Amino acid sequence: MQTQWDSVYAARTERITSSAIRELLKVTEQPEFISFAGGLPAPEVFPVAEVGEAINRILEERGQQALQYGATEGYLPLREWVARYMSGQGVPTSVENVLITTGSQQAIDLLGKVLLNEGDPVVVESPTYLAALQAWNIYGARYLPVPTDEWGMRTGGLQQLLAKRPKLLYCLPNFQNPTGATLSLSRRRRLIEQAADQGLPILEDDPYRELRFLGKQLPRLISLESARLEQHTAPYQGNVIYASTFSKVLAPGLRVGSIVAAPSLINRLVQAKQSSDLHTPTLNQMLVYELARDGFLERHTRLIIDVYRKRRDSMLTALAEHFPAETRWTEPEGGMFVWVTLPAPFEAARLLATAIEEKVAFVPGAPFHPGGGGDNTLRLNFSNATAEAIYEGIARLGAAAHRLMDTAVTA
Repeated sequence: MQTQWDSVYAARTERITSSAIRELLKVTEQPEFISFAGGLPAPEVFPVAEVGEAINRILEERGQQALQYGATEGYLPLREWVARYMSGQGVPTSVENVLITTGSQQAIDLLGKVLLNEGDPVVVESPTYLAALQAWNIYGARYLPVPTDEWGMRTGGLQQLLAKRPKLLYCLPNFQNPTGATLSLSRRRRLIEQAADQGLPILEDDPYRELRFLGKQLPRLISLESARLEQHTAPYQGNVIYASTFSKVLAPGLRVGSIVAAPSLINRLVQAKQSSDLHTPTLNQMLVYELARDGFLERHTRLIIDVYRKRRDSMLTALAEHFPAETRWTEPEGGMFVWVTLPAPFEAARLLATAIEEKVAFVPGAPFHPGGGGDNTLRLNFSNATAEAIYEGIARLGAAAHRLMDTAVTA
């Protein structure tokens, strides 16, 4: 007798859905497609030569260690590098505070596994990072959405949600995915104060911080938390959990990220990771350390910023020239995304169907809204396509938007 697979799946698999973004990426593999869909870094800025040299050096000097199992906590020199870096950012950090993860996506999943019970409320921005929702849906999270604007999460409406005793607050303070917005300094401070009043853990997801084109860097939430605690010696003991990644400043295919958190939480996360993948690949961690320790990452990030700034500017120029006048969009100071709001009641999903005929793709905004809504919004990525392709793609998309609106008027 053959297994009837639908009858043996765990009940929680009913909460697992395909990523709207991943499904779109299949379509955009077709020739002549211009894709604004995925959050993909520019492959032409990947440091291929430097990676090759570093790998050869590692294999020659420490090849047996690089190909062996490693500690779940991560490669010790890389953990020490993260600790030194964060200490320099105003967060007294020791290796006890650091866990190396298989990308920051694993950090999100591990925190759901360790912290969330069925039905636990989680405060999130609306819209928010789609893959975080995917990860936590499996654990039965219940979302408490907070509206956002051009200055990030609107913390003025947060207090009434805190009365529902949420288990976790999730925030992307810098060049947020999907909107590109940056949380203002006053709101950062208010958020730390409000969370501290209830002992509420905050997950600060910060993959885009170093990709700033304009303006000044704002302090991390974890730095503000350390200042609130007046803590000057390691290990850090605060309520903020800091997740970061090397994907955006080095290469996403390496899948290396990190968590900085209180040691007691790190210990639990280590136990959860042991049952997940044992450890992040040793060779990849050693490679990241080799490229980080001598300042290469800082130099390389300046190159990425220069490329992405030009691509963002191309997108903003094309939007102003080719989209209907009633359309609004964000003007991010960094990161990888522009968020577009079509005049209601026009729906992004309908625009996508027309756009695909023009061989252009983007992600409709509705899936990023855990409480529903956002049907007239869309996310555009500007990091992956060239400035010339971006201008052409937005011109096609703008023409499709005009046709959609003209059809609605004459219908």
